[in-house]
Amino acid sequence: MDTELLKTFLEVTKTRHFGRAADNLYLTQSAVSFRIRQLESQLGNPLFSRQRGNVHLTAAGERLQPYAEAILQTWGRAKQDVALTDSLNTQLAIGASPLFWEFDGISVWINRIYATVPSLALRLESVKREGMAKRLFDKSIDVFITSEPPKIENLHVHKVRDYQLQLVTNQPNSNMHSVRDMPLIYLDWGTRFSVEHSRIPELQRTPVLHTHSCKMALDYILANGGVGYFPSLVVASGAALGKLYVVEEAPVMEQSLYLVWREGSDKEGLINAIVDVPFKNVIESI
Repeated sequence: MDTELLKTFLEVTKTRHFGRAADNLYLTQSAVSFRIRQLESQLGNPLFSRQRGNVHLTAAGERLQPYAEAILQTWGRAKQDVALTDSLNTQLAIGASPLFWEFDGISVWINRIYATVPSLALRLESVKREGMAKRLFDKSIDVFITSEPPKIENLHVHKVRDYQLQLVTNQPNSNMHSVRDMPLIYLDWGTRFSVEHSRIPELQRTPVLHTHSCKMALDYILANGGVGYFPSLVVASGAALGKLYVVEEAPVMEQSLYLVWREGSDKEGLINAIVDVPFKNVIESI
């Protein structure tokens, strides 16, 4: 199968618009339509319902989407593996949710890996938490960074550090009573965080912003005001600049960061090498 057809299918799926997909792919709209017709012909089913101003996936298109994503991810990794040279002869794919890739300290850890493991080519991928185990077992990633390791067999889980989440606002001298009327910013830290958050009556309302992006949440609260949970080192940095204030008497949420990989991985020796790379100061200011 032509991977360009799958790439086009996913772009139309994302934009829900043939014209915008064409612009993003630097193609004409007729070329995008032709590629989708080719794919539909090969699969024997329509993939999109085309109504004026309303393009959406059919049931067949919805079934194809996860396969198309997996095929393109595997193909990208295969191309990188095949292209390895004498100077770059080992590849490792590391996955994490976008929330963790935004921590500035992650780049420090990545640079330490390069300094520790010679001839390494890294592939860093943003992966949803709920897709983590599947991606490990289908070998499209080798290691995952997460605060919520899945409780299933045949996975190694290695804790690398603890950190805290603190409730903050841009208003000084705030307490749990005064934040009741502030806009709520909800950074999605996972299931455990969601459960603990739901037990705080002062925060039970519809968020004005629900996001997986720490930077976006921080930019919003500094520009518009509000209240939300952020990592303690982000809080410390903002407090030092006089921009963030910890809410008095607010619960502090304890979190941990883990590396997770599949037992019997063919990259296990390489993974053990990066596990020994210090993860100190990974959670730092944005």
